[in-house]
Amino acid sequence: MINEQELPVVAIVGRPNVGKSSLMNRLVQRQVALVEQTAGVTRDRIYAPCTWRARSFLLVDTGGLSDEDQFWQAIAEQVQEAIAEADLVLFVVDARLPLTAEDEDVARRMRRLGKPVLLVANKAESRNIDTSDVYRLGLGEPYFVSAAHGHGTGDLLDAIIERLDMQPATDLDEQDEATEHPLRIAIVGRPNAGKSTLVNRALGSHRMTVSDVPGTTTDAVDVEVTLGGRRYLLIDTAGLRRPARIDARLEELAGLHARKAISRADVAVLLLAADDGLTEQDKRIVKLAGDSGIGLVIGVNKWDARAHEPREADSVLADLRNALPAASYAPVVFLSGLTGLHLDKLFAEVARVGAQIDLRMPTAQLNREIEEALYQQPPPSVKGKQLKILYATQVGRRPPHVVLFVNDPLLCHFSYQRYIENRLRQAFDLHFAPLRITLRKREGRRR
Repeated sequence: MINEQELPVVAIVGRPNVGKSSLMNRLVQRQVALVEQTAGVTRDRIYAPCTWRARSFLLVDTGGLSDEDQFWQAIAEQVQEAIAEADLVLFVVDARLPLTAEDEDVARRMRRLGKPVLLVANKAESRNIDTSDVYRLGLGEPYFVSAAHGHGTGDLLDAIIERLDMQPATDLDEQDEATEHPLRIAIVGRPNAGKSTLVNRALGSHRMTVSDVPGTTTDAVDVEVTLGGRRYLLIDTAGLRRPARIDARLEELAGLHARKAISRADVAVLLLAADDGLTEQDKRIVKLAGDSGIGLVIGVNKWDARAHEPREADSVLADLRNALPAASYAPVVFLSGLTGLHLDKLFAEVARVGAQIDLRMPTAQLNREIEEALYQQPPPSVKGKQLKILYATQVGRRPPHVVLFVNDPLLCHFSYQRYIENRLRQAFDLHFAPLRITLRKREGRRR
């Protein structure tokens, strides 16, 4: 398991809307930072571990520096703290636009601080851009990338590793088990689904404010609890509403906090109100959890009035499976946060999912399973060429992340990748957690 506290820190800074969050998502290869067209969406620092060529570091996404923003002073303080703790800074500018006074001001700050800096010119997917302007910042050779398309990000990652001058990370097979930390659970769902009531029942106290008014909880709140000898960190979040129904700044920020809570959780508990049924917003929450790569448990709350109707539970379960095919691995628990019905079962499922997202696949066994899968069903040829999987290794956990080194990633059809995923799930009894599979070309740099 990667110990984030021991990783070198790489901070991403720059003006609003230059693509900092998109770059972070591209480098870590999953959705951890919100990406919107509106400038200034990122307010707080967002952390995510990044692994490249078996080496790891901690990326920090920061808010955009602009004195036109009403939160500018708070954002500037967040950015300054991120720079202070960083071992390396990625200063991001928009390659399509002329440099601004803000760009030059940040560059002067970087030079004064003496921090190692890599200048990143993002949004450079077009060949018709003027590349000479960015050299005026005096921060060395710029790296022209496109976070949206992935162009140049492999070279940037190589430069990060080289600048940090890190030793190769220890293979997961050889790492010592870290001290057990609490399993981090994000309680998510639409407003008034009963999230705070559930947390209060688990705590045995009224620590959370409970009200009939949707949206009472406006920030993510962490509380630790021990149940059945296992420690849990419960992250109660504001209700996630459809954007069209967010008509106040407070609820907009609450939605951002809820997404941030999901990004740092190990398992998300999606709470549904039994009387409300499944909505499109619930499906978006499932997708958000899936994109974040965390485990998922679905809780159908307020079931105390229907506890003696097993046929209705079967019907609701069937409807959920049909409506959420992408979350077919997620356990479903019918419960009541008010009375405590099946609360022990909910946390038993959470613990089981938590154990699976922490699964370690021995490299030798992993490669044997891949070889057996290739033998039983060889990949189809594409224009006379056939995919070759040369080597497989697990590079991360929470969730399990497997990298397949291949001759050409473009030769792997999504259906064959799904076949490999199903074989690994079966071989390692991984049925209740997401599984990430990344294809990388064995020779040369990724462009």
